[in-house]
Amino acid sequence: MSGPSTYEPKYAAAKWMDKRLPIIRMGVDFMGFPSPRNLNYWYAFGGILSLCLMSQILTGIILAMHYTPHVDMAFDSVQRIRRDVPFGWLLQSMHAVGASMFFLAVYIHMFRGLFYGSYKAPRELLWIIGCAIYLAMMATGFLGYTLPWGQMSFWGATVITGFFGAIPFVGESLQQWLLGGYSVGNPTLQRFFSLHYLLPFVIAALVALHVWAVHHVGQNNPIGIDVKTKEDTLPFHPFYTMKDGFAIAVFLMIFALFVFYLPDALGHADNYQRADPMKTPPHIVPEWYFLPFYAILRAVPDKLLGIILMFGAIVVLFVLPWLDTAKVRSMRFRPTTRRFFYIFLFMCFILGWCGGNSPDDLAFTFGHKNVMVDGHEVSEAIGMTFKTLSRIGTIYYFGFFLFLLPVLGWIEKTKKLPDSITKAIHDGEA
Repeated sequence: MSGPSTYEPKYAAAKWMDKRLPIIRMGVDFMGFPSPRNLNYWYAFGGILSLCLMSQILTGIILAMHYTPHVDMAFDSVQRIRRDVPFGWLLQSMHAVGASMFFLAVYIHMFRGLFYGSYKAPRELLWIIGCAIYLAMMATGFLGYTLPWGQMSFWGATVITGFFGAIPFVGESLQQWLLGGYSVGNPTLQRFFSLHYLLPFVIAALVALHVWAVHHVGQNNPIGIDVKTKEDTLPFHPFYTMKDGFAIAVFLMIFALFVFYLPDALGHADNYQRADPMKTPPHIVPEWYFLPFYAILRAVPDKLLGIILMFGAIVVLFVLPWLDTAKVRSMRFRPTTRRFFYIFLFMCFILGWCGGNSPDDLAFTFGHKNVMVDGHEVSEAIGMTFKTLSRIGTIYYFGFFLFLLPVLGWIEKTKKLPDSITKAIHDGEA
């Protein structure tokens, strides 16, 4: 916890302002916030995410001035932004690539939180607010994916909204409310544009609440033990402003590489074709950051069960603080859990790979067999399909949260925790 403020205004104007609206005090206290002295670069992604959010909001506001949310003009308006609007190519690339960079950073941020146990007491609400931010990001990303009104935008919206119709009792009404009618059309695009413009400000409000929660309960650290003395902390400025600044500079170089040299590399080629309701793409896929959940959705043949599993994969994150029964936070001192976590991380990549491929295609080939086709003997590959691999990944995903973490928390023999953060640094354990 940050403790009482030590700021004392020196000038008359600062004193006048401090009594009425203590903005300066808040800024000074924020910069002097005592942070654990062993934070590594994995903790810099909070600042990176704040930068991504500001970039998305600013570029989105400007792009909205030139975008036309109409099915007959949306695709052309995006092309006009890229070709005719001054620096429109830069703004559009920053916004499109920025969405991918935003999700890349948030996934790293979340996996870091999982590894170091940042969801454990007293930071349960901090974790839940972070999950709410992630859920709002997913909704914003899906809505934004439909706005270019290319082939993948249209058919992605058709497929995803179609799943809501499988929900008992309210599914059909919910689907019609999302679409603004009985099929994807102009009302759909207009309400998706409106919600896509609104949600980033909701995310900004949640981020402010998230930062407030961090300052109230204090930051976790790589070894997962509480701050015990003043020696265990450093002021946020200049130590972590410089460290985060370097990490942000490296991240911006990667960002710039995609913006200037590979602006379309993270998108789907079919989305650069105008939406055609009469022509279905051979393989409908969402953006890369939704692929693991898309694989879970397709892992089961029943539509309703697929929806339940897809949303369950997100809901389980909200209840994670109560699923992990271990008393030790950081997986640095939980060797068995750490191994299962690495497998979990691998399975998330596998699910993403499966989500980007047709479920009936072969992921691995084990051999061949000869079969008769039209009286001719042909060789047929034998192997594991992406659907089967998706099911394996889905089982492990839920098994990790619902079985492994609770059981390992009871039976695992953990390593001895350091006496303090400062001692851990001196002993090379931090």
